Amino acid sequence: MYFLYFDPGLGAMIIQTIIAAVAGVVLFSKNLMHKIKVFLGIAKPIQDDVFDDIEIKDSDIENNNSSER
Repeated sequence: MYFLYFDPGLGAMIIQTIIAAVAGVVLFSKNLMHKIKVFLGIAKPIQDDVFDDIEIKDSDIENNNSSER
């Protein structure tokens, strides 16, 4: 009978692979479920437009231009 030798590096690699696989399945399923909910009309689509939150007034632009001269 032959016994296999598992060193600590191999054990850590096996545990890391299992954790990465579980995390990948969880993240993939969240994205897939959101797409299904949007398709069925249950959830609203996420809008990733960052620049909608920035409000720049014309007076700010004019003040900036005059200070650069």
